[in-house]
Amino acid sequence: MPRSLVTGGAGFIGSHVGDRLIAAGHEVVVLDDLSGGFRDNVHPEARFVEGSILDVGLVDRLFATHRFNYVFHFAAYAAEGLSHFIKRFNYTNNLIGSVNLINASINAGTIRGFVFTSSIAVYGRGQLPMHEDLVPAPAEPYGIAKYAVEQELHASAEMFGLPFIVFRPHNVYGDRQNIGDRYRNVVGIFINQALKGEPMTVFGDGLQSRAFTHVDDVAPIIARSINVPEAYGQVFNLGANSVCTVLELAQIVAREMELEPNVRYLPARQEVVNAFASHEKVRRFFGEPPAGITLEEGVRRMAAWARRHGSRENQAFGAIEVQQRLPPSWR
Repeated sequence: MPRSLVTGGAGFIGSHVGDRLIAAGHEVVVLDDLSGGFRDNVHPEARFVEGSILDVGLVDRLFATHRFNYVFHFAAYAAEGLSHFIKRFNYTNNLIGSVNLINASINAGTIRGFVFTSSIAVYGRGQLPMHEDLVPAPAEPYGIAKYAVEQELHASAEMFGLPFIVFRPHNVYGDRQNIGDRYRNVVGIFINQALKGEPMTVFGDGLQSRAFTHVDDVAPIIARSINVPEAYGQVFNLGANSVCTVLELAQIVAREMELEPNVRYLPARQEVVNAFASHEKVRRFFGEPPAGITLEEGVRRMAAWARRHGSRENQAFGAIEVQQRLPPSWR
């Protein structure tokens, strides 16, 4: 039976991938500090360990005890815009924590595959459509950290033979997401605001464009990637092709929540305005996927899930490191 470690496996993407690994016969250990995920998200057949990838002793003990064959690394604090203001926290969690896992994987000598979820944030601004042959130029500390981990995996493969696969998912949403996080995952933010009877807050004019991706369109590919030999050593964009603006998303959420659109505009913040990617490479390696879940259907599913679970209180980040130019709504 293959043994897999899923970091961040109480988060929504990690938990969906963990479910698929268990269905495929894996013994799964989930490591999560529950800073953004929930214990209820973890499959009952997985072994759950509450802890951090920053705890080197814990990480090393888990590798020694379970002798993992695969690592699926989802643990990160994925707030791109906020990362400008929490630089130390960002690099500690998203870079140093990843290095702890890479070190443990090399030392274990049992790892057949290290699957890392990066981000299209590595591309930065103005490289559209984003495709894997472009030279990354990340515009936020979050993207810089993700790209640094990608580079470290390439170096570790060359030096130590560590087999890896990198996915760059984008704008993923769906059930089990933490809709109470005010800094990231705009679909969840809008649904949470709608549940609470609050206006949906939009930075600037709302014409920023994104390709929003339902979790059920990415989790199956990530879970089965370890069984595709040609995928090792490769980097893949992963997500939806259809692009819409943030303002159009607000209207879709209002419609699926059966509400009149109620938008409150906030001052524009510095961010990548347009972000969408090419997925031709992932189709070449993994085959043509079935028809994806449309944004309307995906939001409908997430809204139904959110109604069953109720709204969540907004969670403020408590350790802002840089106050200058911090958006007032984030204070």
